[in-house]
Amino acid sequence: MPSSLTTQRRLFMAFLRIGLLGFGGGPSMIPLVRAEAVTRYQWMNDEEFGDVLAIGNTLPGPIATKMAGTIGYRVGGVLGCINAVVAVIVPCIVAMMVLLGLFTRYRDQRWIQGMSEGVVPVVMVMMAQLTWDFFQKSRVVLGWIATLIMGVIAGGLIYGLGIHPGLVIGAILVAALLRPERRRERSEEAKP
Repeated sequence: MPSSLTTQRRLFMAFLRIGLLGFGGGPSMIPLVRAEAVTRYQWMNDEEFGDVLAIGNTLPGPIATKMAGTIGYRVGGVLGCINAVVAVIVPCIVAMMVLLGLFTRYRDQRWIQGMSEGVVPVVMVMMAQLTWDFFQKSRVVLGWIATLIMGVIAGGLIYGLGIHPGLVIGAILVAALLRPERRRERSEEAKP
């Protein structure tokens, strides 16, 4: 098991990379968080990452800081939580101050406009990869039909009716907790 100092250093470097490379805001950072927490350092598996993402989406505030705090706490306790959150937000704060000054000064320059437009396809590919990964996991657990039905219903609620994704995820979590099969399984386990 790595020492506490090593763990804190790894947490800081992982979330510093996320903060530095997460161009486009919180949603574009999700694949980067997964790459660090699941693939590189193996602090959690895909299922645990999905749980952290789902719960993070139900809470208010930026997803990147919620994920950093949660993963940091799981890996390194309270200090890990603070460490990861600071690492993920400091690059953004510094970059915002510097870039806002540059954009304001050079906003009419063509290269500034091209730089902004050029990043969009990269973020789109990263989000598509994350979507495909979650679709595959859902398909394995729920099957094709249930996955597609739930995806269409969730998409309709979120994009068609304008319901916040956190409310949709919260409703699914409550429904999963109240499922009759779960209650039956729990009552059977409780019997002597």
